[in-house]
Amino acid sequence: MPSSLTPPHVPLAVTGDLRNLVLDTLGREICSGAIGPESTFTTESVEGRFQVSRPVVREALRALEALGLVVSKRRVGVRVQPLAQWNVYDLQVIRWRLAGPSRVAQLRSLTELRGAIEPAAARLAALRAPLNQASELVGLSGRLWAAGREGDTEGFLQLDREFHALVLEMSGNEMFAKMHHLVDEVLSGRTHYGLMPQYPAHEALQMHVDIATAIQAGNAEKAASAMIAIMERTMNEMRSIWEQQATELPSTESDSERS
Repeated sequence: MPSSLTPPHVPLAVTGDLRNLVLDTLGREICSGAIGPESTFTTESVEGRFQVSRPVVREALRALEALGLVVSKRRVGVRVQPLAQWNVYDLQVIRWRLAGPSRVAQLRSLTELRGAIEPAAARLAALRAPLNQASELVGLSGRLWAAGREGDTEGFLQLDREFHALVLEMSGNEMFAKMHHLVDEVLSGRTHYGLMPQYPAHEALQMHVDIATAIQAGNAEKAASAMIAIMERTMNEMRSIWEQQATELPSTESDSERS
């Protein structure tokens, strides 16, 4: 049954598509800085720009407000919030940031988060993982090695995502396990934006094997150390990219985009 907010002549599917168009466009523009913090606009201006109904605009703005990107102010309109107010853990916000000029800053934040969480998860996995899951991880590390040596970029990405998700799951900590979506985004972002080599280094492939065998053997310290080594290698690979970007940033860019 159509919503009371939906004009009877507009199919719900079409209304949803229009809402998503407005949401995605404004979300990308805010996350890219094209619409800067403290900028204001009105519901009417969005209606005119997209040629959509007010209910469609309101739905999109409610979604943006739930993500912390905007706030509605009486007699002011819709105000864009600074980065500090955004729900930066939301996958939609992460994807919008990855699609814009703050891509490297977003990848850096996600990589630093991984560095804090994944070694702890690997240590716990060595202590808690069931033998069948540990064996599965060893198998994944072997398939990951093969995909890397063959230059199978998409196959390597999928296996790498599965590998790190399984380590987080095997930690036995449900909050760590839920972080796999964030790891997925940084792995996918590095690959799809050309920040990963087609042929991963032998050392990186060996580190995955080391993690898996340490977890299977129940060696918590070795598992954590091997994961730390992967994170440090990743940070070193990424550091040259974001340092280069920092030198290219215009002087007018906000500090929030530099962080």
